[in-house]
Amino acid sequence: MRTLGATLESVESGIVTIACGFDERLTQQHGLLHGGLLASLIDVACGYAALSVMPAGREVLTVEFKINFLKPAKTDRVIAVGQVVQAGRTLTMCEGTVFDATRQRVLARMTATMMAVDAPSP
Repeated sequence: MRTLGATLESVESGIVTIACGFDERLTQQHGLLHGGLLASLIDVACGYAALSVMPAGREVLTVEFKINFLKPAKTDRVIAVGQVVQAGRTLTMCEGTVFDATRQRVLARMTATMMAVDAPSP
């Protein structure tokens, strides 16, 4: 996330918000923020949301996601919000939304499945 210039905005149990400012290096051929950037931000937001409800000693890995790009990402900042829908012992279902800087426009929506795994030993 450091490479993308993303910042962790808020963390609550089951809800995580990550934001990223506009950077020309993160655009596609039309000057819009790239869909891969939006997918990365919302995947990480959903992953951290899932992690926030895991017991000690457990982490998560993304095993599946579906993203819909709804509007062009022409904004000076994007805000990705990931939220747990259903947390299970092995699989956790999340939904995520990417907003523009004003939070007035929804740019993308994601559904994701996270799998709980044992945390690596130190």
